[in-house]
Amino acid sequence: MRPSVVILNKKGELLLNRYTGGTWGIPGGILQLNESVEECIKRNVHEDLGIKLNTVLLIGVYSGMELNTNSEDGGDEYHIVAIGYLCSDYDGEISPDENQQIEAQFFKLDQLPEETDPFIKNKLVELKGQLEKINTSQ
Repeated sequence: MRPSVVILNKKGELLLNRYTGGTWGIPGGILQLNESVEECIKRNVHEDLGIKLNTVLLIGVYSGMELNTNSEDGGDEYHIVAIGYLCSDYDGEISPDENQQIEAQFFKLDQLPEETDPFIKNKLVELKGQLEKINTSQ
């Protein structure tokens, strides 16, 4: 399982991150032993981006062939089940972990970079109405 989170700022922009030179995506991580999904996403975002997520809202659980991938060593193929959250309630300033060479930046939904992961880009477009609703209620 791979929890991930769409983080919205007060302008309704989405936070995307990537390892230097990679594709843009939304922040996420991998669960540690005895950790809840919510704890995992909050821990990873804090470690990687320096902000504290307060409230997260489950927006979907995703699976399918487009989430098949290979291990980093090029070995076995495996399937990811992605658990998506939404957060517009966070504290702190974005300060990416330089040791991991992480870049992070807010983007407007209609101005996502070309290098955005296609699965993520499609899901964000599908969620456009829900994201706009959250933004107007802030």
